[in-house]
Amino acid sequence: MIALASDHGGFDLKESVKKHLEERGIEYKDFGTYDKNSCDYPDFGLQAAKAVASGECEKGIVVCTTGIGISIVCNKVKGIRCALCSETTSVRLTREHNDANMLALGGGFTGELLANEMVDIFLDTEFSGLEKHSRRIAKIAQAEE
Repeated sequence: MIALASDHGGFDLKESVKKHLEERGIEYKDFGTYDKNSCDYPDFGLQAAKAVASGECEKGIVVCTTGIGISIVCNKVKGIRCALCSETTSVRLTREHNDANMLALGGGFTGELLANEMVDIFLDTEFSGLEKHSRRIAKIAQAEE
């Protein structure tokens, strides 16, 4: 189960991601927004992040105009490692090295084809499990205490 969320600036890209997930047969839960009316990204990003942190959803994908604001708010939730990415290599590396559990995208900067490729990489790339990366992730978790 994938948690999805966006504000009005990320709505169109979120809808494209939903369609892509459906085509892949991947279940998702959409935490909003549900239209293009002006709204506040924390209201939706926090719900998605809490669903990932609680285990209700395995991973999350969130979108605002730049991806910056929604990634910041998601990273306020304990246990969330939300990576804002704008190209495929960063997506692969954040899964392999950081075990990122949420991906943030900028709806005003990332086209649908690239976003869908990034989503595929995010969902299909496993954490490397290397000791050095696990050690670093443990230090991030310690900082949350």
